[in-house]
Amino acid sequence: MQVAAASFNNTIPQGSPTGSHTGAVVEESHGFQQTRILLLHEAGRDICIVSSDFPTNTVPISDRIRDTLAEILKMPRSHVVNCSSHNHCSTSLAENTFEPYQAGRFRRYRRKKVCRLTKVGRVFMKDLKSAARKLRRELIDATTWWAEGQEARISYHRKARRADGSSYFMREADRVAVGRDYHGDIETRAPVVTFRRDDGSTVAALAQFAAHPVTAYHPEKPLAHGEYPSVAVNLLSEHLASDGSGPPVAFLQGCCGDINTKKMFVGGVETAERHGRLLGKSYISATRRLQRSETEKLDLAVVTAPVPLAELPSVRTLERERAEMEDFVQRAIEGDEDTLTCVGLNFPRRLSPLYRARLVEMPLAWNHWALSQHRRGRADRVARTLDLEMQVLRIGDVGIVGMPCEPFQGIGRQIVGESPFPLTIPVGYANYSYGYITDSPNTGDGEYMSSFYRYSRFRAPLKRPAGDVLARVGVRTLKSLI
Repeated sequence: MQVAAASFNNTIPQGSPTGSHTGAVVEESHGFQQTRILLLHEAGRDICIVSSDFPTNTVPISDRIRDTLAEILKMPRSHVVNCSSHNHCSTSLAENTFEPYQAGRFRRYRRKKVCRLTKVGRVFMKDLKSAARKLRRELIDATTWWAEGQEARISYHRKARRADGSSYFMREADRVAVGRDYHGDIETRAPVVTFRRDDGSTVAALAQFAAHPVTAYHPEKPLAHGEYPSVAVNLLSEHLASDGSGPPVAFLQGCCGDINTKKMFVGGVETAERHGRLLGKSYISATRRLQRSETEKLDLAVVTAPVPLAELPSVRTLERERAEMEDFVQRAIEGDEDTLTCVGLNFPRRLSPLYRARLVEMPLAWNHWALSQHRRGRADRVARTLDLEMQVLRIGDVGIVGMPCEPFQGIGRQIVGESPFPLTIPVGYANYSYGYITDSPNTGDGEYMSSFYRYSRFRAPLKRPAGDVLARVGVRTLKSLI
């Protein structure tokens, strides 16, 4: 196998726009937003993996990135894997950014594919092109090495249940109420893959972990920072350095739909960096156990998983929920601090009542859409599957399954448990994000993640086995690559 890699840094100025629902802009900027590009070549086959601290899996910037790299590297666009760390402390690279679960907007975009870059986005794309143009001529023979570390100190399971069995979104105040060190059921795997030259030095590396980077994040007090993923892979890069400069290390976000980093909204930059150092040290510990891949075979398959969707709720249920949401929004806009729960959703006091109102206005819009489908006699004609395109990779003894969504950890565990590869890395936020996809046992609950269909424009609820289909298709495809 031959490997080449590059990385570049960008800064986000104060005042840059964010995804805040109240129009808040970046108040502070800390360090760089980093992007890493890896080019892998073997037996006439090429794969490019790009990983960034920016929200690069949104539309239209994801398409612009993949099209640009495919053109420069002279490879199929389907062989470009565009991964985002899901860092919330960032800014959009396109003025017309949106998510693909806004289906109507996505259909309109696909007719012309317009991408209006922001000022930061223009600099980003210039740097991306410059880095990519060097990769072909820098390809060098390399061998694949892999290991699996463990990290259980920085994350927690954010989907919790009350005594009556109902689910809720556990934020920091809820977590410490259960126990100061509480973490619940979490994914602790911290795999590392390195690519070594003949002299033993490292050309590039991959590292993965599963946890929402939300420690330095607050939606009403935005700042710019790379969060724990950037800190962790930079520490690993320093450890792998052989000539004074560390190799690019791409971070792959795992199946973290139901996992957060600790100190959500309250940790700040200092705690986010501490989390990154802890994970980075776990990666470094893993490198002491690196083992060489028995093969250097490189392969990739693109497959579609038909995730099943359920029927729309009844008119009676929708009308009851509409009344509850309309009342909640009105009270929240008026400043009622006790607007903390609504139609299964729960909110922390650290979010202003106005922000809580915005978070309910979106499912209220979905509710109006669902009612309109009933009234127009179209409720039985809504889509019955959400077809998600996945990229499944083989890199020597390592299997990677890239999913365009926020998968729950149960999906990743199924992939790892049934994979034929010695090391398997399930990856979320690959190319796009169609929002949260539950595994079968978590389907049908009412908290934010499990009922995320209400934040779409517009799709029906998930139906069991839901995201288990992603795991089944992923495993079947991994087996075909052996």
